[in-house]
Amino acid sequence: MGMTLIIILVAAVAFALFVVALYNKLVRLRVDCDNGWSQIDVQLKRRYDLVPNLIETVKGYASHERETLEAVVQARTRAQEAQGVKAQAEAENMLTQALGRIFALSEAYPDLKANQNFLSLQEELTSTENKIGFARQHYNDCVARYSTSIQQFPSNIVAGMFSFKPRDYFELDTAAAREVPKVSFSKN
Repeated sequence: MGMTLIIILVAAVAFALFVVALYNKLVRLRVDCDNGWSQIDVQLKRRYDLVPNLIETVKGYASHERETLEAVVQARTRAQEAQGVKAQAEAENMLTQALGRIFALSEAYPDLKANQNFLSLQEELTSTENKIGFARQHYNDCVARYSTSIQQFPSNIVAGMFSFKPRDYFELDTAAAREVPKVSFSKN
């Protein structure tokens, strides 16, 4: 076996190992994105579980605010049925706005504002919103690392060969959706 053949074989093996290493890095980053999305999903489900209790509590004090209550129920349903990151973000924006209207009702109904169950649910929702925010930040960080990797040379070649596709960021579009619902513990 000639020296040239040995050099070619060593170069081919080194190249193959390099491609495998890049591929494995891209897979790890893609899995990190999937895991980040799962963390968001857990918090969103927790939020969805709190909404019916909130609706029932508000109904007892503000039953004639039917339009507002129905808007929350519809927004929750849309959010639960949303497919894909962008559709989920849009649905979550609508749900956040609808929940904001529910919390605004508490200003008009002092008995509701003083209700311990309402206050507890409001506190839980605020906590959940914070957790969603942290999970969203983690997911978006994972997407940024993944996106950078699939666009940088030479991993962009491997990404193209193995069909690694860009991921969407989970973004909140409206100023209202960016705000965490306000919690007021005063009983005025």
